[in-house]
This record gives sequence, structure tokens and C-alpha cells, in this order.
Amino acid sequence: MSTIPIAHKLTSSPSAWVRFPTNFTHVVAFISVAREGNFARAADRLGVGRSAVSRSVRKLEDHLGARLLSRTTRSVSLTGEGQAFYDACWPGVAQIVLAMEELQELRAGPPAGELRIAAPQSFGRQVVAPLLAEFQALYPALSLELRLGEGAVDFAADRIDVAFRDGDLEDRRVHARLLAPMQLQVHASRDYASRHGLPTSIEDLTRHACINLRLPNGRLQEWHFRSEERAHAVTPDARLVFNDSSLVLQAAIDGMGLAQLPACIGQDAVAAGKLMVCLDHVAPENRSHYICYLSRRQQPARIQAFVDFMTRRIREPA
Repeated sequence: MSTIPIAHKLTSSPSAWVRFPTNFTHVVAFISVAREGNFARAADRLGVGRSAVSRSVRKLEDHLGARLLSRTTRSVSLTGEGQAFYDACWPGVAQIVLAMEELQELRAGPPAGELRIAAPQSFGRQVVAPLLAEFQALYPALSLELRLGEGAVDFAADRIDVAFRDGDLEDRRVHARLLAPMQLQVHASRDYASRHGLPTSIEDLTRHACINLRLPNGRLQEWHFRSEERAHAVTPDARLVFNDSSLVLQAAIDGMGLAQLPACIGQDAVAAGKLMVCLDHVAPENRSHYICYLSRRQQPARIQAFVDFMTRRIREPA
């Protein structure tokens, strides 16, 4: 295999040059297998045969003199050397892929291609998903993938184009556009209120059955309030805990206890008379819904079109 020198020396020796394969597809093949966890799926994603992917990875291992993947008849996993090589390579490969996609979009004109979207579970179901059909009707050349989850979004590693975020945004690495204030409300069913009454203060929560959300990091969701111009965060003792906010909402509707949820999640149940709202006088005011994307000098048309559409539609009166 032919190699070319990188113009950067790792040692003081004049003859010690780092050398790498001119066929960069070997690295791309390895990255694909590492991310897919399977040679066949990696081949499908790259649009080549499985044997070609396997051959590329083997040539890369021979060149580096290290085994990067541990292969069995059922699975493929990274070795220690493979993990270190992947961690070093992936950010650069992701940037190259991103640059190619952006250039292709800028040359192509109208929005086209694939748009990957991440959103919190309830906001994604209640607000984002119902608008996708309308957006796709405007831009039929775009294919959409919506991923729901409560965890932090890694735009590069997860190849996310646009992410919705809730709360008090402090991440300055992304560009964020404010969509709407995020009004947190404590909800209870009318049946629960008739049997147990409703809290009139934050301290009253200790006397009530509460329903809470388990976050991906294992912690319970804090309940946020504002009292005497100060922010308060409490984690009430929960009678029920779910890792899906839709289940928290349903449990509140079923009269199982109190739940603090964004207003956009509970608004339909409130309008239908299934839920009541309490503790509005201590509701927090510093939280919002945002639409976020990596800040780029030349914004791809597909991202710009989606951000503009969602901003306009979500800000419209209900």
C-alpha cells in the first residue's frame, strides 16, 4: 500500500515522519463498523459489499500493526486499541462528512436529503411530531428522522442536525433560538383534588402523593418553583416513578397523584377537564423551549428551512 508523509514530526528525529494510507476509505470503513456494530449494516450504509468493508478494515489493521476489532460469529466489538483509534478519528471524520453534506446542499439549491432531529419525549410527541407532515409537504425532497429522548445531545457523534431543548439553556457551544416560554405547572386530576385537596404552598407537597420522572442519568427530575423572587428546586417523595413523561401525565390523569409538567404537555388534558393546575403563584419564569443547531457560517438549506418553519409554527397562537 502506498503511503504519503504528513508534514508534522512526532519526534526530534529528521527521518521520523508519521505515514498514513492514501486510501482513506479504510478508515471510513472502520468507523462505520464501529458505529453500526456489524459488518453487514456498515456495508449497507456505505453502499458496498460486506467483503469490501472487511477487506478495508483488515488492511487498516495490517497497516497500523494493531487489532482494532474483536470479531465473533455473532458480534463485533472494539478492542482497547480500536476504541482509542475510534475516539481519535471520529471527530475529524464527522467534520469531513458534515462539510461534504453542506457543500452538496449549497450547490443543490432547494432543501433535500436527510434531516435528523432530536427532541425531549413529550415535547417531541405533543409539539414536534404533529408538525412534521406539514413540513414534509412543503419540502418533499427531505427525509426526516425524529429521535426522542431526555439525554444530552451530541450533535457530532449522533449526527443530529437540529435539537429541541427545554429549560434554562446554558450550553454556549450551540446556536439556540427561543421558541416559547416553558411554563411548568403542577397538575392533579379532579378526582384526586376531591379526595385529597390541592397544595397551596411548596411545603404542602410533603402531604401529597407525587409522580416523578426518572432521568437518563438515573436521577429523579427536580420540581422547579419561584418564591420571594428566588428559585427553588425540590425533589418530592414520589409514590410513582416513570422514565417516560407520557406515563407521568397519564398517571396524573388517572388520579394517582400530583405531577409537574410543562404546560404544553398537560394543556389538552386541562382543556378537556381531566386535569387541574395548582401552585401557579410559585411557578418558575426563567425556563423556555429552544430549537438548537451547530453554529455555521453557511447554514445548510435543510436546517434553515426546518428552523424557520418550526419557529413560525410553534410561536403561532394555539
